[in-house]
Amino acid sequence: MTAQVNSTLGGEQAYLLLALHSSSETLGVAVLDCRDPKTSLRSSTFPMGRGLSNSLFSCVEELLPSASWPHLARLAVATGPGGFTGTRLTVVMARTLAQQLGCSLDGVSSFALMAPRLATALSYEQKEQPFWIVKPMQRRGTLAGRYLLQTAAEVGSKGVAVELESPRLLPEGLEVSPALHAQDDVAKDVEYLLEYCAAAHRLGQEVSWTKVLPLYPTSPLDRIG
Repeated sequence: MTAQVNSTLGGEQAYLLLALHSSSETLGVAVLDCRDPKTSLRSSTFPMGRGLSNSLFSCVEELLPSASWPHLARLAVATGPGGFTGTRLTVVMARTLAQQLGCSLDGVSSFALMAPRLATALSYEQKEQPFWIVKPMQRRGTLAGRYLLQTAAEVGSKGVAVELESPRLLPEGLEVSPALHAQDDVAKDVEYLLEYCAAAHRLGQEVSWTKVLPLYPTSPLDRIG
């Protein structure tokens, strides 16, 4: 049976947004109440390491008790690249909630989330052109994604980087330029993810949970050509 859009609950409008980010060993959680977007933002990070599977729900409940989950209007989750287990757990949780509630789920790669932050290191001319984010992987090669900054007028929110090519393994010996090295800052990136979610919610953009999958670009069959 197809879930219906979660616009009302017992006659009450769904009004909460939730963002989850676990592409590194730190879990980021951010919550926004659409009824009071200027002052209701709450976010926190949790250094989890390998303990995420035992603590994910309790960490989310610190910011958003499970009794409030039925009031979620939209969710967003970082899809990686990152650790296999950590990324998979938050994606599965977000997909399950979105499916059960019948609401939209935004999936954004961790490279796309950090792109606007890292792009401050580019020159003025470089900011107007596509750029790369790269991350060397021990004994596996180099991950790379390609991005282009867009303005608020173009996309409905500030500091957005459009993902032209999702993170993949570069062919051996290939160098890309200009290139910025991936740097995790989950505290900032989970709030940016929530901002992305809020902008999509304001614009009424519907995204099915079925389209959101974890990103594991570590196969030699999945390379940039």
